[in-house]
Amino acid sequence: MWIVKLGGSLFTSDHLTKWLALLEQTQALVIVPGGGPFADQVRQAQQQLQFDESTAHRMALLAMEQFGRMLCGLQPGLTATANSLQMEDALKRGETPVWMPTAMTMAAADVEHSWDLTSDSLAVWLCNQLGAQNLILVKSLSLDCENLSLDELTARNIVDNRFGSYLRSSAIQALVMADSEHTHFTQVYAGNSALATRIVIGPED
Repeated sequence: MWIVKLGGSLFTSDHLTKWLALLEQTQALVIVPGGGPFADQVRQAQQQLQFDESTAHRMALLAMEQFGRMLCGLQPGLTATANSLQMEDALKRGETPVWMPTAMTMAAADVEHSWDLTSDSLAVWLCNQLGAQNLILVKSLSLDCENLSLDELTARNIVDNRFGSYLRSSAIQALVMADSEHTHFTQVYAGNSALATRIVIGPED
């Protein structure tokens, strides 16, 4: 099982629809949507109106769902799913599940209601829930390196502050790919991880 997290920054990427077409054709894969401009509006509203973190967290989850619904509308063959049973059913039908995170995460004791935890961390959390061993974060950037330490990713704000603690407690292979690297995805999925940037837990792995 693979989890592919499509960053919200792909909202403005010319490569978004190319990724969706590829992912729709790939078996044993679940898409985790970022929040994109919908999450940006939540941040702006909280800054302006000063409501609590738990409210903002729930709104941010709904922002991910809005982005995810948009992805489903852009690409036939993608389907919105709220839990593992719905994902299994979608995969059996030959469809690609897009995760709607609210139902699974709101009552989860290990999901912090904070901006320190965003869709990147939730993608790792979902890997653990589903027993998925492979995670790809697709982002609108180019790292241009084979390996990058978890600490550096966090320091450069490429992932959220809680991502490291989730990843360290798992056995997941986590990779980062640029939005422009969609042409490499099929090879990465087939096992050629050298075409993506591998996230290493320590300075050296």
